[in-house]
Order: sequence, then C-alpha cells, then structure tokens
Amino acid sequence: MISLYVTGWNRQLQRPIDFDVQTKPIPSILDFRVVSTPIGKPKRVDTKSWLFYQQPKDEIAKKEIDNSREVFHEDPEKLTRIRVLSDTIRMRDRLHYILQPPIESMLDTTLDLPDDPYPYQRQGVAFLYGAEFAILADEMGLGKTMQAILTIRFLLRAGDVRNVLIVCPKPLITNWKREFDHWAPEIDIQTIDGSPARRKWVWQHNFPVRLANYELLNRDREYFDCPLDQDAPMFDLVVLDEAQRIKTHSNVTSQAARAIPRRRNWAMTGTPVENSQEDLVGIFEFLSPGFLQSGLPPTEVCKVVGDHILRRTKDQVLKELPPKLVHDTHLELTLPQWETYKIAEEDGVFRLNEKGDSMSIPMVFELILRLKQICNFDPVTGESAKLERLEADLEEVAASGHKAIVFSQWVQTLQTLKQHLSRFGIAEYHGGIPPRKRDDVLKLFREDKHTHVILMSYATGSVGLNLQFAQYVFLFDRWWNPAVEDQAINRAHRIGAAGPVTVTRFISTDTVEERIDRILRERRELSETILSGARGINSSTGLKQEEIFGLFKLRIPQKYRVRNMAESEAQGLPASEPDYSGNFL
Repeated sequence: MISLYVTGWNRQLQRPIDFDVQTKPIPSILDFRVVSTPIGKPKRVDTKSWLFYQQPKDEIAKKEIDNSREVFHEDPEKLTRIRVLSDTIRMRDRLHYILQPPIESMLDTTLDLPDDPYPYQRQGVAFLYGAEFAILADEMGLGKTMQAILTIRFLLRAGDVRNVLIVCPKPLITNWKREFDHWAPEIDIQTIDGSPARRKWVWQHNFPVRLANYELLNRDREYFDCPLDQDAPMFDLVVLDEAQRIKTHSNVTSQAARAIPRRRNWAMTGTPVENSQEDLVGIFEFLSPGFLQSGLPPTEVCKVVGDHILRRTKDQVLKELPPKLVHDTHLELTLPQWETYKIAEEDGVFRLNEKGDSMSIPMVFELILRLKQICNFDPVTGESAKLERLEADLEEVAASGHKAIVFSQWVQTLQTLKQHLSRFGIAEYHGGIPPRKRDDVLKLFREDKHTHVILMSYATGSVGLNLQFAQYVFLFDRWWNPAVEDQAINRAHRIGAAGPVTVTRFISTDTVEERIDRILRERRELSETILSGARGINSSTGLKQEEIFGLFKLRIPQKYRVRNMAESEAQGLPASEPDYSGNFL
C-alpha cells in the first residue's frame, strides 16, 4: 500500500514511501478504477531577475565597445556598486541593493545615454539609489541634476518608485525639463502650474515625475497636506533642489515641504551650510525629523551625517576642468568718493553711539549698506573707482571676443552700470526682468557675438544657470555669504568650460568692505569643517554680535549682553557671543 501526499511533487519526492506486503487471491474478474486526486492551484511566486553584463567572446565584439568608456569588466576594482547605508537594518533591503549589478553594467545594457557620466557621477548615482534620505552636496557645476535624473530613471525602471515630486526655484523649472529631455526623454514630466483647478488636478493624479516650484508649496498646501482618504498624493520620492530654501525651520516654505506625504526624500544643494550649522539641521528636519540635533560641535555633526551626505569639489574630481583664477583687486576710492565715505561713516558711527543701549543690529546693517553703496558709486558726483577698473578690464574682454558676467547685489547698481557699459553689448538678468523673458536674455548672451557682458544680481543669477561659455566673472560688490559668491562664480566655472575662468573681486581699501572680506574668509572655514571633518576650528560659524559691532568699534548694547547670558544659562553653557546668521547684506 502506497501513501499519497497532495502537498506538491517536490515535497512528495523528499518523503520516504510507506508500504507493506499482503497476499491476496487474484479474482477472476479484475475491477480497475482510476482515481485522480486534485492537488489545488499552485501558489503564485513573485520573482525578480537581474541582467548581468557578459564579456564578449571574440575579439571583434570587444572592439565594438566604445573606446571612450572604461572597460570595467577587465578591472573589477573600478566597478561602482550600489551603496548600502550602514543603518539599513532589514536583510531584504540590504540584499536588494547588494545583488544589483554594477552601475557601469546598468548604464551600458539598460539605458541609451547621450553622454558617458564621469566616474564621480556614477558614484553619485550609487549613493542616491539606495538612500532613503540623503543630501547630494556637490559643488556647483558638477552635475547634481543629471545624477538625480539618472537615479530616478533607474528607480522607475526597477519599479522601486512610481511617482516622484521635484521641487525647485521657479527659474529652474525650465532647466529641469531640459535636462530630463536630454538624460531621460522617455519619462513623462508634468509641471504643476496654471490655474488652481489645473494645479489641483496635477497634484492629485499620478505621474512618473511632477515638477513644482517653492513658491507654490504654501499656496497649494491644501492639495497635498490632507488625509490620504481625501485624494492626498503619496509620493514615493521627493527631491528638493536648492534645498537651502528650507534651512530655516520656522519659515512657511520649510513647513510646507515637511508636510508633503512621502516615503523617501533627497535634498540637493551646493551650499548645505550657508550661515551656520543650523542650516544643516533645518534641512535634516525635512529629510528625517530629529536625526540631527542642534548645538553639536562641527566634528560631531560630520560623524552623524557622514553616511547621508555626499560632497565633492571640482578640485577633487575634475582634474581636467580648466583652472579657476581668483584675484582680489583692492582699489582706493576716488577722492570725491573717499570724502563722501568718510563723512558718512563718521556721522553714522556718531549717531549709533548716541543711541546707547537702544542701538540694534539692523541699525548697524543700515550703515553698512549705505557705506557699501558709496564704495560702488559716489552719490554726489557719480564717480566710481570700481567702474574705472571694470571698464578697462572689459575693453580687453570684448577685444578678445570673450564674454563676462558682472554680479552685484543691487539692481540699481546694475542699471547704472548698463548706462556706462552699453558699448560692450549688455544683457541684464535680475529681479527687474520678467521671468518669461529671462530665457531670451540668456539666449542673447549665449549666441550674439556682439553681446559681451551680462549684468546679474546675486539673488536671481547665482543658482541653476549654465554659463560655462563665459570666461570672466566680476564681483562688483561682495555678498555677505561666501557660499553665495561661490554659487555665482560657478555659473561659469563648471563642466563644459572651454578654458580658464578668471574671477575678479573688487574690494575698496580702508573701508568696511575690507573688514567684511576678513570676516568672509573666517566664515568660509565653517563649511569646510563640517563637510570635510577637519578639526581644530572653533565651532562658532555665523557672524558674532561682537563682530558686527566691532566693524565700527561700537560698544555692545546691554540688551544683547543680557540676552546672551540668559540663553547661555538656560542651556547650561558658559556665556559667549551667539552667532548671527542674518542676510541683511
């Protein structure tokens, strides 16, 4: 007698057969019956396959490989693997990323790319692919947008994400669409704009990728910050470009960004630390609330965020990038300028001292602004030592057929410059130019051989623009934050630059500009400390109150000393001057 089991063939074959032997008489008539036992519908098993690169078997096939690409199959040490973060706990998640083929194989066998990514860009894709929350903090000009788009393309193809939201400043919407057309033309992109009804419809219907600008987040918050059973979207991935926009935890943009329903999120910024390390805390409050605490020393911050932030500079990864030549040009004010400046500073300091303890930081900044404007142009005579030097430099630029970018923080200054520099062919790109006309301005500057100069404001032109065809950058006046200056310079010094980029920074001697320049150099150390792990730098990062008042040797008002002492006692810390991270300049 044989026992039958209806638990599947594989399991039955593994079981021993039970039988016994009995003697029975053979009947004269045999009665045979065939009995079938249903074993049920087999359970569905989900499987996933991976495509691995196979080395060509003959020399002819080997020669067909593009010689410009790395022959990665011959050197396993150069393969770029998906990065598995140390805090990935579930074995399923770790195996999912470990078993993925190298990035080089995925690029060569699954995607048709218009250009080959640089090795460091492949590493960026490997970093983002497995990251639940991360900051891609590459220096401006290294292709953060392209790295994000390639990673999104991989994730969409693998089915790991199905709907992605990208939030960026409004002027960069066009750039993102252009980059998607170049690197991922098959992906359907929907821009959230237009009437309220249209925007609501785009928010609440699934698309592979949606583009929104920061200005819309607070206005459209009701469309995504609502219960999931009321048509609220749930995004598989949210990407914030120029994420320094949400560095202040309390501002409405930051609050709206944190309200977006999402499963994973990335932040992209070349300046994760602009004023103080609290900027980084604000960004991580979006990425992973509570992950990074305030008040940690920079070296400790580096340890905490090390797995979740990737930062490369041009000097580290692009040895072939043309050099960036930075010159600080110290200029003496013209005699009328100096007389006006001297009177304004002496009068301003006298009035501030008269205020006594009622003096405030905004009052000091008001004086700084007035003095910086005099360093640009004398309000009485219109003379300008900077303009004289700029005109001489632009004569050479135009004669050689090159192009230059001139930055200032004031639109009024740019408009004055336009009147004096019109003979060089001028384009303008600042807050006074309507957004719908700005692409035409860039096209004119790029294509018209007679337009040698574009006048830009830091606020409008320092982020998201590709102007690598410009060989000269002039900082007519200095911005308060060195990170913003770096962003401005990197409009020209980036991938695709045809030659060396010459940067000239104008500084008026014996003025508040020289004193600010000294502070800018000190503040630059902050970002390097946190992002590189350097030790020995004071943990203070912003501009201290004592430094603000110290610009004019002013006595610190009593209210600031008392406030500082009370805050220190509440935190159990020794009294010290707090950082001031305002952007009044």
